[in-house]
Amino acid sequence: MLEIRWSPPVSLQPLALGWLAAAGVEVGVLRLDLIDPLISGNKWYKLAPHLAAAARQGAEGLISLGGPHSNHLHALAAAGRRFAFPTAGLLRGEPCETPTVRDLQAFGMRLHWLGYGGYRARHREGFWDDWRERYPRLHPVPEGGGGLPGALGCTVLRDMLLPGLEALGWPDYHGWWLAAGTGTTLAGLVLAEAGAHPVHGALAVPASHGVAPQVRAILAEAGMADVGYRLLDASRGGFARLDAGLARFILDSEREGGIPLDPVYTGKALLALREQVECGGIPRGSRLVFVHTGGLQGRRALAERLQRLGTRG
Repeated sequence: MLEIRWSPPVSLQPLALGWLAAAGVEVGVLRLDLIDPLISGNKWYKLAPHLAAAARQGAEGLISLGGPHSNHLHALAAAGRRFAFPTAGLLRGEPCETPTVRDLQAFGMRLHWLGYGGYRARHREGFWDDWRERYPRLHPVPEGGGGLPGALGCTVLRDMLLPGLEALGWPDYHGWWLAAGTGTTLAGLVLAEAGAHPVHGALAVPASHGVAPQVRAILAEAGMADVGYRLLDASRGGFARLDAGLARFILDSEREGGIPLDPVYTGKALLALREQVECGGIPRGSRLVFVHTGGLQGRRALAERLQRLGTRG
């Protein structure tokens, strides 16, 4: 039932922005947000290895964790609906209604609210025992699809990129640029590149969230040295923190470049790229692949605030 073979096409599109042209830097956007209306972004690639593991173990579906705006749970629930397998979600905090939560319910995901203390316990030994007993036919997936399996699922992105280079007229590229929330996708690209091209991760969360040690742990488990990437702080003081400067940048970039962004991940990552370009951190003549990791469904909860902040003053 869970032996799902689905490999949607991915396009690589040029990003036309004045500040890039002025600096002589080319950016191609890997449009993972376009692979599917609902199962969009990098989340599918992190889920695929867990689906394969569930199939090998004879499980019927998946259970995982996330917040009330979780792109990961949204993709999981949508995949469950699309491919007809059961899903359950363990949510942070107290019951609330968000656009994401409404979708999870519509897709048929069984929801359980853990409160905040219960959610913090997710890293404790034995956390999954009660849930395995309650859902013996569901395979547990770490928060965000993280860990080595999720990273290995993202290694395919390098091969998926290659056909798009010819369309852009690029003989090669000089590196990757993407937002990092757990570091799983970044680690997958580092594994795939094996040092051939650097991977730049713009942290969408503060350093205290532990992305750096998570990336190191994944690479160590894969037997690879802790090299080939760098992490930059793009959190602007907190996860999902939206200020007027970021809001204006997102709206201006969308008008000029024509590619939608979300305030939590891709907007922050592109702003961090501009800052690096303008300070000379990216050499003239560079060709970078910007990974659009999706997340646009989560923008719905911030749409009004984004518009208000972005047009203020």
